[in-house]
Amino acid sequence: MKVGVIGVGCSKFGTRDVTIQELAFEAVSEALKDADVGQEDIDLSVVGCVGTRGYELMPAVVVNEYCGFTGKGPIRVEAACATGSAAVYSAYSSIKAGIADIAIAIGVEKMTEVDTATSAAIGGRAGNYLWEFHFYGTTFPAYYAMHATAHMAKYGTTERQLALAAVKAHRNAAKNPKAHFQKEITVEDVLNSRMITYPLKLYDCSPISDGASAAILASEKAVKEHGFDPIWIESVGYSSDTSNMTMRENYVGLKATRMAAEMAYKGAKITDPLKSFDIATVHDCFTIAEIMAYEDLGFCKKGEGGKFVENGESDFGGKIPVNTFGGLKAKGHPLGATGVAMVYEAVKQLREEAGSLQVDLKHYRALTHNVGGTGHFAWVFILGR
Repeated sequence: MKVGVIGVGCSKFGTRDVTIQELAFEAVSEALKDADVGQEDIDLSVVGCVGTRGYELMPAVVVNEYCGFTGKGPIRVEAACATGSAAVYSAYSSIKAGIADIAIAIGVEKMTEVDTATSAAIGGRAGNYLWEFHFYGTTFPAYYAMHATAHMAKYGTTERQLALAAVKAHRNAAKNPKAHFQKEITVEDVLNSRMITYPLKLYDCSPISDGASAAILASEKAVKEHGFDPIWIESVGYSSDTSNMTMRENYVGLKATRMAAEMAYKGAKITDPLKSFDIATVHDCFTIAEIMAYEDLGFCKKGEGGKFVENGESDFGGKIPVNTFGGLKAKGHPLGATGVAMVYEAVKQLREEAGSLQVDLKHYRALTHNVGGTGHFAWVFILGR
């Protein structure tokens, strides 16, 4: 059974003075209008919310009630930074299983309810709490700094190449009215910004954002009955890796990404990613994460990610535009919303509704790549029109 995306919505990302349910409804109302359906047409609601920085311990309950989905579930899922993709996958799987014909995936997060130090401490628990955070005080920037230094040592990747990923992200986000950051930056801005954890500086890091996104999925049967015009989910790949970083095979890439991509490519019969997609959204919580994603997804050879961004291959006019709406780095990274927002971006691009950020379509296919933690989870979706 085929499954398609028939409606998408996304709130403004940033520091938002609204409740979590109001934030979710911004995205849900847009998605319902986009699909031209009502709450009564939804068979199942899946809410993705990490919920570790908010005041609501059971956010799915209030979100579903406020959005008009009481009795439609709720299912709540959590997979760290990949929670949004887990929500979309749960809705997708329910339709594939014949449990629902039309389902909505809602990703929402209020990240700014706690101060930065508290948020950093919570993020440091994303891996193995007892071994890493409790004994060594590991924070999330430190995890990715470990990846960055390993990549630099082995492949010669430079701080300037990392900075170029940030510059690209901000340039795109400046044209996205829903992005957290609306200002372009320079390489010098990045290199001169405050050091967080060497070699990652302030502008190498994604912001702490509030936000919500929603995607409405429908079965092939519902598409035919209602006359929807879907963007089809052609394939899904998923994987995971060890919680304990000392048990990883290496620190220059993410095995979970590689395995998730292999599964998705096999399902869609893709042998050459660069000749298959018009755009990709990749998980760039830190600039090094985007560079590693190029390699792990097969856009370039291992070790060439720095040159890939330096040569403009991931920009408009390059081999594959990446993170056209600004990515996590500049659009924002509200954990539960991120993976659903990637689907939102892919759908907008494939429908040619991306405005000044629209890419030229040749293959009519898009890829989304969402990571939880530092490769603890990974999802890759392939969408096509």
